[in-house]
Amino acid sequence: MNKGKNYRGFSLAWVIGIVVVTSIISAFTAGVIVYNNNKLSYDRTYGDLSNDEDLNEFLSVYANILSSYYEDVDKGALLDKAIAGMMDYLGDDYTTYLDDESTEELFDSLSGKYTGIGVSINNNDKSIVKVYDNTPAKKAGILVGDIIIGLNNTDVTNMSATEVVNLIKNNKDTFTLKLQRGSEVVTVSLKNETLIAPNTEYYMIEGTTTGYLYMQTFSNTLAEQVENALKDLEDQGMTSLIIDLRNNTGGYLTAATDVANIFLEKGKRIYSLDYQNEVTNFNDDTKEHKEYKIVVLVNENTASASEILAAALKESYGATIVGETSFGKGKVQQTMKLDDGSMVKYTSAYWLTPSGTCIDGIGISPDYYIVNEEITDESGNITIPDAQLNKAIEVLGGITN
Repeated sequence: MNKGKNYRGFSLAWVIGIVVVTSIISAFTAGVIVYNNNKLSYDRTYGDLSNDEDLNEFLSVYANILSSYYEDVDKGALLDKAIAGMMDYLGDDYTTYLDDESTEELFDSLSGKYTGIGVSINNNDKSIVKVYDNTPAKKAGILVGDIIIGLNNTDVTNMSATEVVNLIKNNKDTFTLKLQRGSEVVTVSLKNETLIAPNTEYYMIEGTTTGYLYMQTFSNTLAEQVENALKDLEDQGMTSLIIDLRNNTGGYLTAATDVANIFLEKGKRIYSLDYQNEVTNFNDDTKEHKEYKIVVLVNENTASASEILAAALKESYGATIVGETSFGKGKVQQTMKLDDGSMVKYTSAYWLTPSGTCIDGIGISPDYYIVNEEITDESGNITIPDAQLNKAIEVLGGITN
């Protein structure tokens, strides 16, 4: 069967725990994030703040609560609430306070690396779905279809997949896994390592010279993975490419820039930032570029950094957009990590497409508007053919033939 005829979704979303605790990061959490140097601010000094009457009034209230409130007060929790209140007052969906746990989860998901053994497992029966190359699991001889039934001397058959994952991740030294392999039980010894989290999925569309490349999130390692995927596809004779950004809700702005640099010619516009009506342009500054035809797949969950890439490929590369109108998040967030491990994330600018368009609240309109709809057969079975992917194949077939 032609792989291109199936609705793929994203199988890497099942990579939990051992590979990385994965969930679709909402546009409100990931978005387009830029690094912050954690300086006090662009135009405020401690001297300025010492003369700020409003701030001094706040500090007076804070001091009186600590000294006069009738019960003990958790200073950290009190200030967390104050910071969260400031973020809430601004009334911006993307400006928020994240506690230390949420902050760690966000940065872990965008780091592009994880500690584990290099497999994805099935949530239901704890069977191995995939074994990744150059990982402890691969070296230990773990196979797809193996079912995890024990860890060291612990029987895990009645545990959930999440519980098993946490047991594996918490091992600092060498440990053993007991695996059910068909009718026999196999025991392997291995140790966790720091690995690159799989963030792409790619293959050649059967019967064509078109490659397919899915990008999950714009993590720190995405550009490296995209380059490796493209090299493999090109070695297989790829002459056109489908880039799937459906359900990709963003990540680091630097990652979107690095991926765009792979495709665009030097000097081509990637995006612009509009900070208080002052616009700064950002262009490709690398020698590398591609020349094959590209179709980009988007849907209503394509947001932020993925919209930056889609717009750059459309307007500065000449790519065709297929699917549904994208989410429409045209804002960029700065982050500031606090001493207790928590973080504030606040909107600092609008980003503009290469033509100078702000897509915030509007989204990117596809060249071919296609919706994936459920089909029910006579027996009541429901399928969702990937009409969007099929249209992309059709478009590129028309171009390349």
